Amino acid sequence: MKLATATATATALPLSLHEAFSEACRRAPQHAFLAESALSGGRSWTFAQAEAVVGELAAHYQRQGWGAGHRVALAVGNQPRHFFHFLALNRLGASIVPLNPDHRASEIRHALTLARVDLVVAQPDRQAAIAEAVANSAALQAIPLVAVESLQADLPRAPRPAALDDDVFEREAAILFTSGTSGLAKACRLTNRYVMTAGAWYRDLGGHLHLRPGQERLLNPLPVFHMNCGMSSIAAICLTDNCLVLPDRFHTSTWWEDCVRSGATAIHYLGIMPPALFQHAPDEWESRHQVRFGLGAGCDPGLHPAFEQRFGFPLVEVWGMTETGRFLTNQHDPRQTDTRAFGRAASPLEVRVVDDEDRDVAPGHPGEMLVRATGSDPRLGFFSGYLDDEAATAQAWRGGWFHTGDVVTRDASGMLYFVDRRKDMIRRSGENISSGEVEAALSAHPSVHRVAVLSVPDEMRDEEVLAVIVLAAGVEASPETAGELVRYCLRELSYYKAPGWILFRDDLPVTATNKLVKNRIFGAEQDRRAGALDCRYLKKRVAPSQPTPSNRPAQVN
Repeated sequence: MKLATATATATALPLSLHEAFSEACRRAPQHAFLAESALSGGRSWTFAQAEAVVGELAAHYQRQGWGAGHRVALAVGNQPRHFFHFLALNRLGASIVPLNPDHRASEIRHALTLARVDLVVAQPDRQAAIAEAVANSAALQAIPLVAVESLQADLPRAPRPAALDDDVFEREAAILFTSGTSGLAKACRLTNRYVMTAGAWYRDLGGHLHLRPGQERLLNPLPVFHMNCGMSSIAAICLTDNCLVLPDRFHTSTWWEDCVRSGATAIHYLGIMPPALFQHAPDEWESRHQVRFGLGAGCDPGLHPAFEQRFGFPLVEVWGMTETGRFLTNQHDPRQTDTRAFGRAASPLEVRVVDDEDRDVAPGHPGEMLVRATGSDPRLGFFSGYLDDEAATAQAWRGGWFHTGDVVTRDASGMLYFVDRRKDMIRRSGENISSGEVEAALSAHPSVHRVAVLSVPDEMRDEEVLAVIVLAAGVEASPETAGELVRYCLRELSYYKAPGWILFRDDLPVTATNKLVKNRIFGAEQDRRAGALDCRYLKKRVAPSQPTPSNRPAQVN
């Protein structure tokens, strides 16, 4: 097998995810590779069994002409078959476009249009939603939509011959969407180099995050359309002959039972998980697990030490973005778990902390974190740019450094501490929500004259969405109106993006050129939720059809 030398590690990397998988199949054919968690079905595939499934899929795609230069959207669920299709298409040189199952019509249309998708493969429940989303677009209706269960019978011929492409390492492997700061999600182009660099980085972290070859079962509840599970984890699993275990999603009440029955030795987490687990009544399962570490972000420092003491393993805080691929990690003691420390820069990643003019700030002073790779190419191993948006790519990379939009501090030892997000972004249960996207949706409603979307603290989900709305003339500022606006957003957007709080105002501050000034809406110490209508109980994964809401108390869902 041809190998590529990557500066991310001291060892050579396979040219693609499929090559890494094939190498693992030769090294450890009988080792477990992919599994459903015990409470999500419990099925498991060894590397050899998975190789047979992937080979059959690849042969079928290839017979129909699919390969390099084609993009295939996958909406097949948070389960092993997503990775079977990914590996099969990666073997042929095609790129995948994972679709978020919570996306509604406008988001589906945006993803399919921006990524210029050639084929959609979907499970039945998503097939209907996608068909409905594209019903009024002749261009999108022309994209073949195939049920994953009937792929053998219904897979069409590719729309054009596969491209002739010899540079496998730099070939596009996936398009992942990341929330923009002022509108619809941007599409990140990710190459095989990106995927393999991210996986090797995880493999080589060491410390509390040491991956023992052939011995780990990583239970990862994060979605396959995120880089964490969908790129970094699967690549590291292939490079270390280990097993990736997929639950359908995180369930507080059965988490430890699933860990035990699934044989989990490591987990990934979102900030919502530690408090939910800590607040849950002790049960017999929580002391029977074999988890060695958790990797994630956003654990409250007031809870972090107590969580580790009760459950008996370290929660290792990390920082990462789709654009960067690699994590900054806090895997070595002392980890300062009573702070928001997330580690230090490690070669080949360099970090600066700067002010608004990109000037370095002194240790202990907050500033935006910038990152790059060392050497002649600062973008090596990062994403390959925002699809069809060179201006946004250049703006993010101005001065040769990637601007993360996150505000941090750095102490004299180099330890980095998270402070806040500079971007106009809301972080709810691990999901990045663009306030501009929610504002655009609400602005299209005839009852809305002007709107500003901001974040408010949430005890369970880190942050929640607040919409401050000036209503159109003649529209009553009532709970009924708030309910209608939330239900409208639930029809147009993923459920988690809809406002959890609605605050009606007579006006909003604007500049002389009529530009909204968000930092003047509230005072520095003002509670943004004061006077707002609590609509959080309406936010369900399925768009609600229940009666108009009132001011009743919120229900955690």
